[in-house]
Amino acid sequence: MTSAKGLEGVVATQSAISSIIDDTLTYVGYNIDDLADNASFEEVVYLLWHQRLPKEDELAELKQQLADDMAIPQEVLDHFKTYPITKVHPMAALRTAVSMLGLFDEEAEEMNPEANYRKAIRIQAKISTIVTAFARIRKGEEPVAPKSDLSYAANFLYMLSGTMPEDIEVEAFNKALVLHADHELNASTFTARVAVATLSDVYSGITAAIGALKGPLHGGANEQVMKMLTEIGSVDKVDEVINEKLANKEKIMGFGHRVYRQGDPRAKHLRDMSQKLTKIRNEEKWYEMSIRIEEIVTGQKDLPPNVDFYSASVYHSLNIEHDLFTPIFAVSRTSGWLAHILEQYSNNRLIRPRAEYIGPGMQKYVPVSER
Repeated sequence: MTSAKGLEGVVATQSAISSIIDDTLTYVGYNIDDLADNASFEEVVYLLWHQRLPKEDELAELKQQLADDMAIPQEVLDHFKTYPITKVHPMAALRTAVSMLGLFDEEAEEMNPEANYRKAIRIQAKISTIVTAFARIRKGEEPVAPKSDLSYAANFLYMLSGTMPEDIEVEAFNKALVLHADHELNASTFTARVAVATLSDVYSGITAAIGALKGPLHGGANEQVMKMLTEIGSVDKVDEVINEKLANKEKIMGFGHRVYRQGDPRAKHLRDMSQKLTKIRNEEKWYEMSIRIEEIVTGQKDLPPNVDFYSASVYHSLNIEHDLFTPIFAVSRTSGWLAHILEQYSNNRLIRPRAEYIGPGMQKYVPVSER
């Protein structure tokens, strides 16, 4: 046997959910550009779960189901108040809260397709409420209840701030949700499928996926991008700081991708939204700094930006706290995780790869007195 470090290039399963072929990302055969420009996040959720776009009545039904299930148990809200708030990253809170949700779901251990689909609805609905409620509680504010007449994207922004979002804000956030919804067999999705391939429950699969997304090499990159932009501070300092980082062989977060070679097709959509939002906010420096960083890094290293790079300035322009960037990624990616979990259940086989052993050869036990 031979190993592939990081399983790079290894095809581990078959899937009908999303594909990356020749640097083109598709969801069930629909180009991500088409979906980012035209689809609502709810349409994409339906597409990933049913492998087709919804009809008008089906979309209305899904929107109603999500709206009806957004409330989370009071016990989860009360649990947030016990956390050492200054030390808890929102991803850690999210990981714990999703696991807790399973304790209050009477169907948590039911494994038939109908029950699993109902749990998917509940998890997708509640995860946005978890993130926004924790964000408010840690600041001493009360959670804001969702509005049934708002879209998923608009409801998130409303529950986070307590005020009705502007149309451009909803457009930007919806686009970000669509772009992050699924991405073939990425680290967190693979983690989710490994977990449920044991026939563990849906909540275990989503909790495991959140744990994988928490790492900065996966979901935490956009938070690190904004940290870098904040530290640089102004456009006139970009060249000095970035060139020094490159000279020191430091990793510039938000650039390059394991799968894409010519560039992440999602990045351009958030680049455009970054330009629009930073102009509206009179904070064009974030976009201008990003553009200059892209010019330097791509020019010197031939590394184009990935989806994380411009999502940082988009979320910042939406007045979202920086440590919430990765939980927002999770809110969107939950739709993809759930699609893969349902697909795994439908044609399951325990995922159990082998390891190439590189340790010492056959050894003989020696009593402790003789060692």
